Amino acid sequence: MTCSLIICTYQRPKAVLELLNSVEQQRLYPDQILIIDGSIDAATKECVKQRKFKNLEYFKVTEQERGLTRQRNYGIGKTAKGVEILCFLDDDIILENDYFEKLVTTYSVYPKAIGVGGYITNEVSWEKNKNAPNFEEFKMDGHIRKLGSRNLLRKKLSLLSNQPPGVMPEFSNGLSIGFLPPSGKVYPVEFFMGGVASYRKSLFKKMSFSEYFDGYGLYEDMDFCLRASKVGQLYVNTAARVAHFHEQAGRPDKFKYGKMVIRNGWYVWRIKYPRPDLNARLKWHGTAFLLTLVRLGNVITTQNRKEAFTESLGRIAGWWSLLLNRPTHEV
Repeated sequence: MTCSLIICTYQRPKAVLELLNSVEQQRLYPDQILIIDGSIDAATKECVKQRKFKNLEYFKVTEQERGLTRQRNYGIGKTAKGVEILCFLDDDIILENDYFEKLVTTYSVYPKAIGVGGYITNEVSWEKNKNAPNFEEFKMDGHIRKLGSRNLLRKKLSLLSNQPPGVMPEFSNGLSIGFLPPSGKVYPVEFFMGGVASYRKSLFKKMSFSEYFDGYGLYEDMDFCLRASKVGQLYVNTAARVAHFHEQAGRPDKFKYGKMVIRNGWYVWRIKYPRPDLNARLKWHGTAFLLTLVRLGNVITTQNRKEAFTESLGRIAGWWSLLLNRPTHEV
């Protein structure tokens, strides 16, 4: 199956070059590579022009077209005719050399799949273990990982999701794709990470990425996946593996980020559950309150005190803003 790779970037020339180097080593090479650059300088353009990467096309967008979801929609419009699969990668990703081979093959094995996500290997530590997990652990398919302090606290307060990873419970705040084990299996999901995503091109005749998510676009992947899940089935292939290095360049300030956590989190929750019941509402707000307290506690427990405090203020501002100016869903 033919595929196009779309890489949306902003002020990260070194990261883009490292990603392209890993793409160059792929056993299945993309039929088209589109760099959609929203940078305010020419560093990324100069960086990618230094090397002649096969099938690469570079586009610099205007200020009006800048922002993750706008750049993705722009890139979709530049894909070649006849391409069947559109792949999206964050610019701070490094691929294992069979990533595209594993990802694209999934569509042949699961012909009804409309989207397939990849799997990040360097963010969670897993162990193979036949024993039953203790209270602080999570087990799936013979693999065990630690819950982590935030999820452990949620579990103690009955605020942890009872749904499989990648499925949103009625009060949102589901188990992330990081709770899928490195088993090499393919799992059905409702959402996956936008930075290691792919979809059938035909899906974009029905929908596009929402421009509600301005700039950095936190949770834009959740929004798109939940809407796509109403059209067909999504999967994650844990054999399509990458490493994610969380490049700091180009990220928003922590106050804005904290505000987005709350407001965008509320927005995507209501994508799937427009009218949640009272219990779900209490759980959503309880989780938001709890995680804000945890982040505020990081002022004492971590060295990045200023970042923790600023993000906490952003979360609090975002929370109160829901009373006065809730996000409006697109029709």
